[in-house]
Amino acid sequence: MEGYVLHTYGPEHYVRHAVASVVTLRRHDPDRPVALYCPASHRRALERHGLDLLFQHIEDLPEAHRSIVGFKHHLYRFMPFDRCLFVDADMIWCRNPDPLWQQLAGYRFTATGLERADFFFGGPKGLGVVVDYLLNRRRRTMRRFGLTHLPRVQAGMIYAQDRATTRAVCELASDFLARRAETHFRSRLDEGRSEESCEWSLAMAMSRLRLQVFPWYQGYQSPQLDFIEGMTSYDENFEHVTTIYYSDRLVFGMRGLRSAWLRDLLIRTLASLPGKGDYAEVTPFALHFGWLHHKQPFFDFSARTWAELTQQPTEAMVPRGVSTEPLGTPAPVPAES
Repeated sequence: MEGYVLHTYGPEHYVRHAVASVVTLRRHDPDRPVALYCPASHRRALERHGLDLLFQHIEDLPEAHRSIVGFKHHLYRFMPFDRCLFVDADMIWCRNPDPLWQQLAGYRFTATGLERADFFFGGPKGLGVVVDYLLNRRRRTMRRFGLTHLPRVQAGMIYAQDRATTRAVCELASDFLARRAETHFRSRLDEGRSEESCEWSLAMAMSRLRLQVFPWYQGYQSPQLDFIEGMTSYDENFEHVTTIYYSDRLVFGMRGLRSAWLRDLLIRTLASLPGKGDYAEVTPFALHFGWLHHKQPFFDFSARTWAELTQQPTEAMVPRGVSTEPLGTPAPVPAES
């Protein structure tokens, strides 16, 4: 059985995000079940309004796993389906994901990403990256841990169908994170963030285990693309979405700049060079609201969706073809070693 796995924790608005995401998923996939791992308070919030019917499987998320690394370094404990697609709750689904599932079927474990990580991946975000580049600290980390390549992992979408492989990845990633002081990677806690990143440790683990990342950028077949205001065309309910996709990686990479005017200036300048201006208007399978300064449209959609659903009869919340019966007994959770 194929199914989606979401998790939420923290303030109640995070479970509202999951509801909004699943509402958009059901526009395009009325059949595959959705599992949610969350605290009891989130489950009660859903049950108060009958919104638990949107999920075919709801389980408690233990306190120890209510963090980025707490969950994504223990994915093997949260696999209720034969083939699981772990997705972040801040995603809006834009098209039928059947082709995506077909592509993923050939992987035991994978995550969206790029074959080669740059110096910004897990490194300093300011001028400190120049020092890392000049001293080639990335290469030093790879040599120290016996790696010949370092991919870039974007962990908003992870696929797993082999529990043993998934456990091996997660446990190795946890080991790498515990040895962060021996790497060139920076702790996100030192940057003022509330949670540590899981991505560079997962990337190292996948490299060590010879597991291929799932190509993040595939043009019209892209599994997920970032929402960037000014580069994304959308209506308020995200029923019709297209985003500007530049074929040249350098030009496309400018989209992440916080300053819109500087971003647009650099894109226009670079795109004017021969061969660098090619672009397509792409509808990805999912639109990911990963950039904090671009999240407000998703927050607005989530709040509006919650308000609308909590005022409807329970039956109106369940799409045709989706069973309201819970799934059978989930796969047993492996004991901690």
